[in-house]
Amino acid sequence: MATRSRISPARSKLRILVLHGPNLNLLGTRERSLYGRTTLKAIEAQMAALAKQEHIQVESRQSNLEGELVTWIQEARDRFDAIVINPAGYTHTSIAIRDAIAAVEIPTVEVHLTNIHAREQFRQQSYVAGVAVGQIAGFGPAGYLLGIKAAADHVRHARSSASR
Repeated sequence: MATRSRISPARSKLRILVLHGPNLNLLGTRERSLYGRTTLKAIEAQMAALAKQEHIQVESRQSNLEGELVTWIQEARDRFDAIVINPAGYTHTSIAIRDAIAAVEIPTVEVHLTNIHAREQFRQQSYVAGVAVGQIAGFGPAGYLLGIKAAADHVRHARSSASR
């Protein structure tokens, strides 16, 4: 079952979509030795505080379904300035998510709670990395905040460069 939550002031100009992939709804109880005790709800509260501080709008959604994530990426084209995504297990398997990100041409930051490059070999391959503007991995829940900041900075820099 998918969950959605709107985070931040409605009058914001910069809009960032944060997508959480499969099993991230279990954060706080799932493999605590790897993912810690912080819940997705707590991460979203931290994102809300950051969004308020940065004067941006952040909308957060979680789904265990690959097709739903693809649809949300496609729908983001006219609604969001950037995407922050933790594709979770789909990182290593989903060409469909990779292709959706490439198709919408929205700056995308890939986020992982753990350092996927220091884990099992099959987790070290990311299909998303090749179409993302950057990847943040290994910083736990703070990775989402770093991802939002990086996405906002990237968009602001691009807007600034375009207006010159």
